[in-house]
Amino acid sequence: MKRIYPALLSLGILFNSCNVLSQLPGVGNGITESEAGEGIKEALGQGLVKAVLQLNKEDGFFKDAFYKILMPPDAKKIENTLRSLGMGNMVDKAILQINRAAEDAAGYAKPIFVNALKNMTLADAIGLVKNGDTSATHFFRIKTTDQLIAAFLPVIKTSLDKLNATKYYSDMVNTYNNFPTTFKKLNPDLPGFVTQRATDALFDLVAKEERNIRQNIAARTSDLLRKVFGAKW
Repeated sequence: MKRIYPALLSLGILFNSCNVLSQLPGVGNGITESEAGEGIKEALGQGLVKAVLQLNKEDGFFKDAFYKILMPPDAKKIENTLRSLGMGNMVDKAILQINRAAEDAAGYAKPIFVNALKNMTLADAIGLVKNGDTSATHFFRIKTTDQLIAAFLPVIKTSLDKLNATKYYSDMVNTYNNFPTTFKKLNPDLPGFVTQRATDALFDLVAKEERNIRQNIAARTSDLLRKVFGAKW
């Protein structure tokens, strides 16, 4: 038994050494925490560029069945009432211009999102790489949504005004509110609703690209992406 103890002690030292080494930057699969962080930011940035290209064009929102922006939930009663009275054309004009405004505003999203991305602190970049799927996008969204919406809201408002979406929407709401049968006046928050929907669409497309980079070697367009997302954990 006395001979076994030194052996066990040696094994214990060896295992402890391995644990320490595995926690050191740069030891896990040859990827440092810094490289993992930069890789995540590059992947998210690549997703953002593709998202903007897809949405910042005519019909980018309007003819996309998934991202098309319809009336806010609070305005559905207005829409249903007007359509039932043969005023569906007024609603359709408002919906079209709302989507045109979102398409226009998407072009201004890139610098806002990139700035948030640059300033994002990654506490466990390697962990985000290892977690897989869309974990990096989820982390980015949690950390930056409030500041993104605050920065994006004025852009949405400008686009809504520029493309007469605010006018068409106001005409629709005022028509409904002026009906003698309307006892409760409604004025749903259009800019806030469109900002949230546009932000959701951008994040969703970024998440899709993150998943693509993780699963598709061809989507890893740089040495860094190939190194970080090609590692076996």
